[in-house]
Parts: sequence; structure tokens; C-alpha cells
Amino acid sequence: MMRSMFSGVSGLRSHQTMMDVVGHNIANVNTAGFKSSQVTFEEALTQTLGGPSGAGVERGGTNPIQLGLGVKIASTDGVFTQGATQVTGRPTDLAIQGDGFFILEGGGERVYTRAGTFRFDELGNLVAPGGMQVLGWMADPTGAIDNQVSVSPITLPLTQVIEPNLTTEVLIGGNLPSDLPVGDVHRTSISIVDSRGEAHDLLVEFQKTAANTWSMSATVDGNPVTLSTTTLTFDTDGTLASPTSFTVSGYTPPGADPLNFTVRLDGDAPLVQYGGVATAEALSQDGNPIGFLRDFSIGADGSINGVFSNGESKRLAQIATATFNNPSGLLRKGESQFTASVNSGQALIGAPGGGGKGTIAAGALEMSNVDLAQEFTNLIIAQRGFQANSRIITASDEVLADLVNMKR
Repeated sequence: MMRSMFSGVSGLRSHQTMMDVVGHNIANVNTAGFKSSQVTFEEALTQTLGGPSGAGVERGGTNPIQLGLGVKIASTDGVFTQGATQVTGRPTDLAIQGDGFFILEGGGERVYTRAGTFRFDELGNLVAPGGMQVLGWMADPTGAIDNQVSVSPITLPLTQVIEPNLTTEVLIGGNLPSDLPVGDVHRTSISIVDSRGEAHDLLVEFQKTAANTWSMSATVDGNPVTLSTTTLTFDTDGTLASPTSFTVSGYTPPGADPLNFTVRLDGDAPLVQYGGVATAEALSQDGNPIGFLRDFSIGADGSINGVFSNGESKRLAQIATATFNNPSGLLRKGESQFTASVNSGQALIGAPGGGGKGTIAAGALEMSNVDLAQEFTNLIIAQRGFQANSRIITASDEVLADLVNMKR
């Protein structure tokens, strides 16, 4: 009789725990990166009043006589299903689509989270709301990243620049009209860059000297320069015969290295001579002035790419993610963060999108994976279970009262 009362008490405790878990899930229905939990019950100790016996010659076997002693909590497991994605528009808000966790570090402690509400602080560190730094790999000066080395805090110096590149090649293409009168001139110009990153105007002139023949000359900032060849010839079908390229030299900007570069005429849009409109022009050059960091973008593989004032882009860093063999074994730390445990397995760190790791969506957050319909159903189940177990206690109490009153 007393066993039934204690069974009811264990049921009350277990269903109260279930209500606590459900309540925690519902409270975090709008928490970014939150992963819900679920409760698993199991039978408590069983008391054996009589053991089983095997069948004999004259008697059959008997089953054991056992009485259960209630219920207990077997586990509270995390549910690591994918949450919905909410677009925020903030470039440092990140969501993982698939498996994996962001890696944070601070005060000598390393934690893992699905909540990608990050920002850059005044020193350019990528940090979580609590100030812990986001880990990944920094790029070398060429933009290359070695993600086989240990991860470290990601920092983007606000004063970072791209060094200027000296022009080494200019590309000219288009049409020099075959019906242009002899003696007429066609000009094209483009801005080139010296060793200090300063721009200069290159002007190239094509003067028709005869059928299928043109002479060439050039100036830089109005100063004549030397060409390796000054005669341009075309075949009768309008294609370029020679030269396919020539070099320019003979001018040194004040305080800079001499300007020596190649002019190519055989690019994807080569120089030709057909009848019609003159379209020959300088298409591109490979020099760049100095570039200051103006903006950045984050790719699906976690790469942080800087956008510079000179129009160039450069990979600056890469965010790392970690996966675990048993995510349910992680320890909840609060603030939507987890720490590794002996049953979660070691963190498997790598680049997003590789080795079974999910990709990153920038400008978005992963919302809570709490299913309100399921949680409200679980709330009803917990409530009814609590009521049923409380009824066991009151019924046992009534029986005990009858026993006590038998004396009267």
C-alpha cells in the first residue's frame, strides 16, 4: 500500500521535471540558435516477491512475481534539428545550414554555439554578444588560408590596405576601320599605375599609312615614349598579322620606377581591321592604386572577403565550425552556448561546407527549433500525468485512512 504512494510521488517528480523542460523550451521559442530538449522516462527499481521456476514433470513453470517502485528520468536529450532561417540583413549575423557549431573563445574557455549574432568591436575583433571571440583562420598577405593549422581569433584591422600594383600589361582590342582614309588617326587612352600607385594617362595613336598598314605612337601624361615597334599590319581578311604585342618604355614618373609594360593586341577581343565603325580601344590594364578597406562580405564557406576602395577584393579570414559525433552529449552552458563533454566526442574543426559540415548564410540567423504544437501537447501530457499520479497518492491515503479507522 505504501509502495503505491511512493510510486505516485516518483511520478509527480518525474512529470514536474517534464513540465520544467517543456516550460524551458516554450520560454526560448524566439531565442536564436536555441535547441530544444526532450525528457525520456524509464521504470524505477523493481522489487521481486517471488522468483520464476522452470517446468517439471508434473508441474508447469511459474513466472516471477515483481512489483514496480515508480518512475524516474532516464535522460533529457537535446534535439539538434535545423531551425528556421530568419533574414536580418546584418552582414555579421550568420546562420549554419546543416551540421556544425561556431567556435567561441574567451577567458581561456572554448565554447560552441549555433547563435550567430556576431559583430566587430572597436579593435576589429569578431565577437559574440557576451564578448567571446569567434575563431577561425587569418589569411596571409596574398589572401591564402591554411585551415590545417590551429584556429585563432578573427580580427579585421580597419586600417588594412591593398598595396598598389605597377602596370605590366595593357590590353587593346576592337576594330580599326579598313575604309578610313590614309593619314587619318584613331586614338585610345587608359589610366595606368606606377610603382607608387599613382595614375598616369596612356594615349596610343594609330595612323593609317597604307592599305592594311598603320603606324603607332604613344605618350604618357603627354610625354613621348618608346615603342618596340611602330608599324601595324593586317592580313587581307582583316585579321592582325603583326605584331600581336609590343613593349612601351622610356618614361620614368618623378620619384617612381620606370614605366615598362607590354601592350597586347591579341586578347579575347583582338584588334582587327574591318569596314565600319572604329571601336578600337584600350580595354584593360593590370595595375591598381592603393586600396583601403571599405566593406566586407562573408561567403558560404565562411570566407570573409574585403572590398577595397580601388575595386579589388581580397580574402581576409575564414570562420571555422566544429561538429561532434554525439551533439546530444554536449553540456549546456547558458547564453545558447555548449561545452564539450566526455560523451560528446572531440570537436572536429574544419571549414564550413567540408567534411559533413554545414554552410554559412550571412545576413540571417537560425531561429529556435522549438515546435510549439508539440510542446503544448507535451504540456498537456505532463499535466495529465501529474494529475494521475496525484490521484494515486490521494487514493492510497484514503485506503490508509480506512485501515486506521478499522479500530473504531
